[in-house]
Amino acid sequence: MEALVCTKLGDPTLPLTDQSSPVVFTSSHPIPPLTSSTSVRVRVVATSLNYANYLQILGKYQEKPPLPFVPGSDYSGVVDAVGDSVNLFKVGDRVCSFGSLGSFAGFIVADQKDLFLVPDGCDLVAAGAMPVAFGTSHVALVHRAHLKAGQVLLILGAAGGVGVSAIQIGKVCGAVVIAVARGTEKLQFLKSMGVDHIVDSGKESIIDSVKSFLKTRKLRGVDVLYDPVGGKLTKESMKVLNWGAQILVIGFASGEVPVIPANIALVKNWTVHGLYWGSHKIHQPHVLNDSLNQLLQWLSKGLISVNISHSYPLSKANLAFAALKDRKVLGKVMLVTGASPKSKL
Repeated sequence: MEALVCTKLGDPTLPLTDQSSPVVFTSSHPIPPLTSSTSVRVRVVATSLNYANYLQILGKYQEKPPLPFVPGSDYSGVVDAVGDSVNLFKVGDRVCSFGSLGSFAGFIVADQKDLFLVPDGCDLVAAGAMPVAFGTSHVALVHRAHLKAGQVLLILGAAGGVGVSAIQIGKVCGAVVIAVARGTEKLQFLKSMGVDHIVDSGKESIIDSVKSFLKTRKLRGVDVLYDPVGGKLTKESMKVLNWGAQILVIGFASGEVPVIPANIALVKNWTVHGLYWGSHKIHQPHVLNDSLNQLLQWLSKGLISVNISHSYPLSKANLAFAALKDRKVLGKVMLVTGASPKSKL
């Protein structure tokens, strides 16, 4: 089968034919066997490229698997084979799921309890883009911050995969959504999503822009900060937070871990949530299950949608990583296999 194999740590944007590339594309990787009576083998149709995948190959992610390994986390596909005790799925079912490794390949094996049936009417590629990005935002905003209608939600890095998902979930919850991004193309894209206010971080002050908007709407401040960026943007954003605000620490795309002063958090009664989505699978798997089932229902009803910014075959994965690294992504980057991206298999 086709697979992308990480053989050493390094920059995955290098051409796959370059000997310096840390990843190798092969069309003869062994097809994984069923590992238990409840395991299911899925023929992968699409798999999502997340910033964490990029960091993992660089060797800069908190989880460092032994080499060599097949990267990849969330995916969608069609059930290819089932174990003797599988009673939740059958061959031909459309499913999606996520794992710590292994989805950048033609086939992947998972236990039936870790798979989710994709509802009729849902695009299979869209379903494969959902678990990590939309799951992160849903757990953060719904399960942790308990975002309510009328609250003000400020999203940094709003044009990226998790940012776009946070916008949509925020709108479903009835929040007033402020989106921060830079660049004409990204700003136009955010306008098309119907956010309430957009800040161009490359040209204007977050503090001044947000305060002006809040004054116009007669709002007191930001109730929830969704932060996958870190760095100076976090520092600026703290100036517009309300008393009792909640800060969701999602990641550090800027490369700089921000400092949140404990004395100010005390005076302002802020709550700081660290959100490492993947660890819920160990500590609170029911939260991830409930979250993803809710998201798939929203997707089937048209309450949310997935914007696929870039799509590449596994053999051109370096281009997908480059799009992510160069911040050219508006939504999600996907790797697709030989099956049609629009397949309703």
